[in-house]
Amino acid sequence: METQLTSPSVDLAETYREFLADLRRHGEKPVPFVLGLKAPSFAELVRRLEGYSQGIAINAGFVPHSTFWLVDGDRKLVGVSNLRHELTPSLMREGGHIGFGVRPSERGQGYATRLLALTLLEAKKRGIDRALLTCDRDNVASAKVIEKNGGLFDSELTSDDGRCTKRFWIDVSC
Repeated sequence: METQLTSPSVDLAETYREFLADLRRHGEKPVPFVLGLKAPSFAELVRRLEGYSQGIAINAGFVPHSTFWLVDGDRKLVGVSNLRHELTPSLMREGGHIGFGVRPSERGQGYATRLLALTLLEAKKRGIDRALLTCDRDNVASAKVIEKNGGLFDSELTSDDGRCTKRFWIDVSC
């Protein structure tokens, strides 16, 4: 499985659209949240994502965050991750440092594990020594990916709407 982590790029517009279509076909919401962002053009979307990584034009309540795309050897977008550079009290409860998702038609091939591993390297480059990751209690696949990347279970929190979130910490200082 030849893969590469890359920053969002306009030359990947078609495969990005195919990724979103795959999510819609499977009736899934966009994860991580950046897959749900709207922009007047694809080039503008890429510019916004780059700006967010530099702390430019971030919405209220958000923190600077970097988006990464995992592409295979054919330059097909198979996964997306979002690395929050710092945590707010809200992100400490739910969201954590990294959100990630893999194209539904490409799951079960190790892409999520690879995507998270490469994103953890990016976290380390940003000086994050311990990364918090969260997932819904019933998202067994995400929990397994987090654990394969060194995630140690910390706790479960229940939100006001009754949803239960599992929290894991990964030491990325090594």
